Amino acid sequence: MLIQAILLGLVAFIAQSEYALGTSLLSRPIVTGLFTGIVLGDIKAGIIMGATLELAFIGSFSVGAAIPPDVVTGGILGTAFAITAGAGTETALLLGLPIATLTLILKNIYLGILIPIMNQNADKYAADGNYKGVERMHLMAGIGLSLMLGLVVMISFMVGSKTVGNLLAMIPEFIQHGLSVATGLIPALGFAMLARLLINKQVAPYFFLGFALAAYLEIPVTGIAIFGAIVAVVVINIMNVRGGQNNSAQTSTGEVVDDDEDF
Repeated sequence: MLIQAILLGLVAFIAQSEYALGTSLLSRPIVTGLFTGIVLGDIKAGIIMGATLELAFIGSFSVGAAIPPDVVTGGILGTAFAITAGAGTETALLLGLPIATLTLILKNIYLGILIPIMNQNADKYAADGNYKGVERMHLMAGIGLSLMLGLVVMISFMVGSKTVGNLLAMIPEFIQHGLSVATGLIPALGFAMLARLLINKQVAPYFFLGFALAAYLEIPVTGIAIFGAIVAVVVINIMNVRGGQNNSAQTSTGEVVDDDEDF
């Protein structure tokens, strides 16, 4: 239990390192769910729960001063508690969302109190032309947040795994059934949000082509992905040929000048 708690804390520390090292999307539940499954010895459950939580947190990105619920602790602890309790994805959602919201309180305290202090020190270093001091404040601020969330995950898993298991056993059957139904709706909601952003008149035919292949020809997702890659290559080649023709210029003497190189 202690080793697993430490490893989960390490996963949270690395996932939250974006504040110090830049955005890498390691914090997303679809990534942390995989590593949580590896730590707890159930990779398949970790991937499934992580993907479900990813759809639930798909819009959780910082916009301006608005800080969304913490996807790192919510994704890791929600998946970890569900796996240790032998429950399903509905439990991961039930636990992940409130955990992420509660952790947001600690995160706001850190961002609202400690970060401004380090920013003031960075301003002083910048005024003195000490760029190493500015870098040091930046790394300390990011690593400090990663360390805090890593400790939250480690301590919460050590203290709460048995408690959460007992709590889940007390949940009535009809509530668990309702959560299962809600879990089935969330992926559809997540894909609808993605479709709203991506689909337009140009790409809509490809979307319906993939749907028709899956619904009427019963081609698996892997096969559709292969067909999609082939179609993408063909379309790009056609666009490149058309672009090359448009770039060809005709001089007054009737000679065609093509600026495109052979390679």
